Parts: sequence; C-alpha cells; structure tokens
Amino acid sequence: MQTVGFVGVGKIGLPISENLIKSGFRVLGYRRGSLAEFEKAGGVPAKSPADIGAQCDIVLSCLPTVEAMDAVVNGKDGLLQSARPGQIVVELGSHPVPEKQKHVAPLAAKGVSYIDGEVSGTPGMVTARKAVIYLGGDADACKKVEPVIKGFSDMCLYFGPFGAATKVKLVNNLLVAVHIAAAAEAMALGLKAGVDVDLMIKAIAAGSGGSTQFGIRAPWMAQRRFQPVQGQAALLFHYFHMIEQWADETGTATPLLDRAIEVYKKCVDMGLGETHDVAVMIDVINSLPREKH
Repeated sequence: MQTVGFVGVGKIGLPISENLIKSGFRVLGYRRGSLAEFEKAGGVPAKSPADIGAQCDIVLSCLPTVEAMDAVVNGKDGLLQSARPGQIVVELGSHPVPEKQKHVAPLAAKGVSYIDGEVSGTPGMVTARKAVIYLGGDADACKKVEPVIKGFSDMCLYFGPFGAATKVKLVNNLLVAVHIAAAAEAMALGLKAGVDVDLMIKAIAAGSGGSTQFGIRAPWMAQRRFQPVQGQAALLFHYFHMIEQWADETGTATPLLDRAIEVYKKCVDMGLGETHDVAVMIDVINSLPREKH
C-alpha cells in the first residue's frame, strides 16, 4: 500500500484524503486544527509536515495562505527539514505565482520537485470525484504524481511550466464569480415568473443558458439554502486580487468582473460573505434598487 502525505486537511483536503483512502492509499495527514474527521475516515495523523516528508515520496498540500505555505515549507518542522532526492511536493492551494515559485529552488537544491497544482471544484465536487486538477511544473514529476491524482479525481490536466496551473485557475474563477452573480440575477427575476421553479431550473440548466454554477446553486437560491457553506463570497476576494493583478500586467480589460466585484463587496458589507454560501448572492441582488440606463 502506497503512503501519500497530505498537509492542510481542510475543506478541500479532507474529501481529497477520503477519496485517496477509498482508492487504497494510506494517507498520512497534518493540519493545525483537529484531525478527528480525517482519522474517522481512516487517515493516519502526523506530527508535522517534516514528519510527513520523512515518510512519503509524494506529498500533497492545500494551504489557505501564503504564510501557511511558507511555514509548511520553511518552518522548523517544515518539509525542507526532511526533504530528499526524488521526492515530489504538490501545492494545491491558490496563491500568487511568485509566492509559490519561491519554494521551487530551495526544494530543488535537495532534489525535490515542487509542483504548481490547483483544484477546480467545490468540496462536494471533490467528494464526487468531479473536481478537475491542474498541474504545472516539471513534466516528469507531474507524470509520476498522476496515479495519485487519479486516486481522488477523474480528471487531471498538465498545463506546462510552473505557474500555468495557477493562471488557468484564475481564468476559471473569473468565470465562477461572474456565473454565480449572473445566476443570482437570473434567479431573482425567474422566481417572479409564476412558473414551476424546479422545472424552470431544470430547463435552464440543460439549455443554452445553463452553467455548472447555475446547476449547483440555482436550487439553493430557490430554496434559500445557504448552509452548509460550499463556497464563500469572502473567499473569492482571494482570487479577485490575483486576477486583477494579472489583468494589469497583461493589459486585459475585465468589465464584467469589475461589476461583479462590486456586488460581491456588497455581499461582504451585508455580513454574508463568510457565514453563508455564495448562493446568498440572490439576497444581495434583491437588496439592490432597479436602475434604469
């Protein structure tokens, strides 16, 4: 049985770990918070990232902040402490490319391949193996890690140089943000149509106006089901900054995103950005006055 390490067993890391365990992997996990759910699923708790690195040739991590990523790699109990030739570390969290990339050289000096990874999908999609995994970096290392990725996801795509996976995720999340805002606007209007709501959602989701986000969140919007939280408006702000920075660097206009950000900011200002699923955007839309142009 192959042992795989996972650092950051959180909202995304837990369902990834659960799928790996179901696929026959022994998963050694670490997080700063409780590992009770992880252990209940059959995971083996570790003492530190260095402890995981000492026991695993392939280490996956999904960390929420740049500071957490730095600590996991460079801390006194970090991955560099147990790094060895042939090891592969895949960071699946979303961070600015320069922040991810600064860990490549220190780990490479110890013979470790550090891979730019991204997860496209909600925790529910990860559980259902419907999330898409993006990889960027050393081609041979990415090829070696693919069997592990296939242990928790049915689709893994290699995009080339380090940083390419992150850039594709930013393109993806630009669309996620716009699609959710558009779905909320459409549902705010659609719920006033006086038709069978479930049938309307089915028709639109399967038709030319449908999208993944509409299919997931339109029923929640109709039912006002905003818990459990699968995605937060506040979390999307993590991506907005990176998307805007990249758009500035490339001189790319983002008028739809710019307008959507205003609506997401309204959601946060209303106190709904962290406590409710982003489907609550329908309430934000309904709080706005009708503006004629």
